[in-house]
Amino acid sequence: MGNLTATRPLQPWTAPTASDPVAVTLRLPGSKSMTARALVLSALASGPSTLAGPLRARDTELMAAGLRAMGAHMSISDDDRWLVRPHRLVGPAHVDVGLAGTVMRFVPPVAGLADGQITFDGDPHARTRPLGPLIGALRSLGVRIDVAGADSLPLTVLGAGRVVGGEVVIDASASSQLVSGLLLAAPRFDRGVVVRHVGPPVPSAPHLRMTVQMLRAAGAAVDDTTPDVWAVEPGPLTGRGWEIEPDLSGAVPFFAAALVTGGEVTLQGWPHSSAQPLERLRTLLQQMGGEVTLTTTGLTVRGTGAVHGIEADLSDVSELTPALTALAMLADSPSRFSGVAHIRGHETDRIAALAREFAALGADLTESRDGLEIRPRPLRGGTFRTYADHRMAHAAAVAGLAVPGVELDDVACTSKTMPEFPALWSAMVTGKS
Repeated sequence: MGNLTATRPLQPWTAPTASDPVAVTLRLPGSKSMTARALVLSALASGPSTLAGPLRARDTELMAAGLRAMGAHMSISDDDRWLVRPHRLVGPAHVDVGLAGTVMRFVPPVAGLADGQITFDGDPHARTRPLGPLIGALRSLGVRIDVAGADSLPLTVLGAGRVVGGEVVIDASASSQLVSGLLLAAPRFDRGVVVRHVGPPVPSAPHLRMTVQMLRAAGAAVDDTTPDVWAVEPGPLTGRGWEIEPDLSGAVPFFAAALVTGGEVTLQGWPHSSAQPLERLRTLLQQMGGEVTLTTTGLTVRGTGAVHGIEADLSDVSELTPALTALAMLADSPSRFSGVAHIRGHETDRIAALAREFAALGADLTESRDGLEIRPRPLRGGTFRTYADHRMAHAAAVAGLAVPGVELDDVACTSKTMPEFPALWSAMVTGKS
């Protein structure tokens, strides 16, 4: 079923401690979420597309490689502009998902449209990430799938060159990607798709709104007026130019640095209208002691010299949990985060990992089923394990701003979404580019 990605060497890294307020203007890579969706929609379109300002990172390169393996033409040598030319999708092919939820959940529905066998596998931990609901949904829509063991990787899609489509019921409480994956390929299904979610609330609602917005931008007819129901009509997708926004989730650690140090961080190139959850982030950062402004220069976050604890349901912005947890460790009052039980199934069990690693640095925090309670007290340096999870590395870097001697066991895991992170972070803290 294909080889697992070779284990890469760990790269220890001591997080730099800030002696002065940070003051930096950054231009960060493009949104992983937008890049992944644009690649899928472009591979299924009726004509060529371009991606301006895409994210070049492990997850997006794996997405491009997976679609290329099935026949799509991908030109991604230019960092600033990628070209996608759709082509007939065929097997046999192998897709390495790495540890990317987007690849393992967006590409199998596309593989159903291919003519031939498409095998999927990835990093060892990828085999523990939830895929059962997607496998069941695809089977009910007419896709043949062979699974070696439990409803997880490795698996083989026996593509027939077409997918019947129709109505499907799914429990997507583990990940909004389970719905997005079905919707992105649905215009190419014979009957489109009607997806009905039944179960606890679907997390990360802004990501579903992004999926719907981008489908419509590509010419698809999508009805999402009924709660927990998404209907996509069959029809052609249009090749187009995609302008990829800076990655808001990737910017959050840098914004947190402004609060921790009482400094100022500006993210260049931020659009005035965005598919990402800016207003939600603005509210959270303001509650924690930041000032957030959007000007023609970019999106600016200023620290006020104090960090405050908050109580917040982060179900719609769960990717922010690690960085906000680190920020809460350095606050002047307790915090409680809830609504993120599903992040136990991300790159690692993020709730357990955050509790374990911050406790090792002397933190007082309690793990709940769906979140964390944090009672700030002085922390000490030490080794912080990242579990190959980029967001864990971001959390450790934020804590290291105020706590000397925080050593990440592996900073290279940040290449998943931002290979430049260690250099950008160090330059911000030291003031040297």
